[in-house]
Amino acid sequence: MPKKRRWSTVTGDLAAIYCENRGVSPRKNYRSKDARPDDEASERAPRPANEWEEDGFTVRALTGASSTKMYRCPGCDHEIRMATPHIVAWPTEDPETRRHWHTPCWNSRGKRGPKTERTRNAPRY
Repeated sequence: MPKKRRWSTVTGDLAAIYCENRGVSPRKNYRSKDARPDDEASERAPRPANEWEEDGFTVRALTGASSTKMYRCPGCDHEIRMATPHIVAWPTEDPETRRHWHTPCWNSRGKRGPKTERTRNAPRY
């Protein structure tokens, strides 16, 4: 049985209103492959809303619901327990070296002095 066709009232040309199996008109506006940009940046996924760049680091705020193990904060050297909201930061050039920080430790990292452990009678200079 041939496809049913009728005149389109919108455009005035012969349009396929009913398809045999679907009962819908076929899609006409196929995009060409040449219309897409070849840019590498366009292929990457957009940055999430909870991620930003700061002082050469890419920083992501985690809610804690997604953390399934304990981490050690490099700022205070204490544990970040499971399901605790915290910050994940890594150098922009090297995403393999990411570190998990407590949020207050990350915010006060510029105020902290160097961690130098001295013996009891060692000079301070």
